Amino acid sequence: MNKIKVAIIGAGNIARSCHMPAYNKRDDVEVTAVADINFERAKAFAADFGIPKAFASAEELLSNAECDYVDICVWNGSHAPCAIAAARHGKGILCEKPMAASLEDALEMQREIEKADVPFMLAVCTRYSPQVQLLKQMITEGKLGDIYFAKTAYTRRRGTPRGWFTDTKKSGGGPVIDLGVHCIDRTWYLMGNPRPVRVSASASYAIGDYQTKGVGRWVAMDSDVTAFDTEDSASGIVHFENGASLMFEASWAQNAPGESFTQILGSKGGARFDPLTVYGEECGYLTDNTPTCGTADVFYEEIDHFIHCLRTGEKPISGLDQAVTMQRILDGIYRSAKEHKEVEI
Repeated sequence: MNKIKVAIIGAGNIARSCHMPAYNKRDDVEVTAVADINFERAKAFAADFGIPKAFASAEELLSNAECDYVDICVWNGSHAPCAIAAARHGKGILCEKPMAASLEDALEMQREIEKADVPFMLAVCTRYSPQVQLLKQMITEGKLGDIYFAKTAYTRRRGTPRGWFTDTKKSGGGPVIDLGVHCIDRTWYLMGNPRPVRVSASASYAIGDYQTKGVGRWVAMDSDVTAFDTEDSASGIVHFENGASLMFEASWAQNAPGESFTQILGSKGGARFDPLTVYGEECGYLTDNTPTCGTADVFYEEIDHFIHCLRTGEKPISGLDQAVTMQRILDGIYRSAKEHKEVEI
C-alpha cells in the first residue's frame, strides 16, 4: 500500500500533543514537512519527530514539500489563509476546529475548496469517541425514536487559556468557539445534523482576566499575547427546521462547577453521557442501561477516518457543508449575544 503523505501547518500544542502521536502509530502515512511562523519551533518539531523538512510559512511549505494533504493546526484566525493556499495548490485539507474565526472566512474557504475540488474534513474529535459512535448507531437505527430536544455543556469554573485564545483577532471568540464547538457539534451530529434556522444566546464578560490561585490553564506556545477581549461564558438555544431544539452552555470561567455532558431526548428513549446511559422502558418498566464502550484515542480515530476517505473516495462525516453550517451556528450565537435578541441563522 502506498503511503499517504501529509504536511503539518502549525507546530504548536495540538500538533505536538495530539496529531503527531496519532501519525506515529501508523505505517501507512508519512509526515513529509512542517511549517510554523516561528521557524525555530518548526525546526525543533521536525527534529523531535524525524520530519525531513521544516518551513517558515504555509506558502513556502506548499511550494516545496510533497504531500497529499495538509493538517492545519494553527490558531483559528489563520485557518482560512492556510486552507485557501492549500486548495489553490490542489492539496486535501484536514482542519482543526473551528473551521475559521468568522463566517466570512469560512465562506471564502468554502468557495476556494469547492473551486479546487479537493477533499476537506473538519477535525472535530469528540465525534469519534466510542460512546458517541455507539449512540449515533442507536439513533440511526431508530432506537430512540424521533429526536426532538437535546442539551449540552462544556464548562469550566476557572480554565481560561493563556495566549492567543483570549485575542479575538486570532481566536474569533472565547469558550463558545473553543469549547462550545465541541459539545454543540457532537450533539448536532447525534441529532442527525438538522438545518439550524435561528438562535437565542447570551454571553457574560463579568469575570475577565481573573487572578485565581491554584488552578491550571492551557498555555499556548504563543503565550505573549496581551489582548483579553473574549467572553467568560455563554448559553442559549438553537432551533432547527424540523422543530427540534438544542440548549447549550460553554464557559472558561463561571462561579459554578464545571461539567461536560450531552443529553438527547427522543420519542422512544433518551441518552446522556459521560458515561453513556440510555433511558428507556422494558416490559412496562423504566430502565437505565449503561453500555460498556471502552476508550479510544479520538485524534487517531478522526485521522484514521480522513485517511480512509482519501483512499476510498467516501465523504467525511464532518465534511465541508457541515463545517460551514457549524460556523453559521457559532456566528449566530455571537450575533444574538451581541444584539441581545434572537437571530436567524
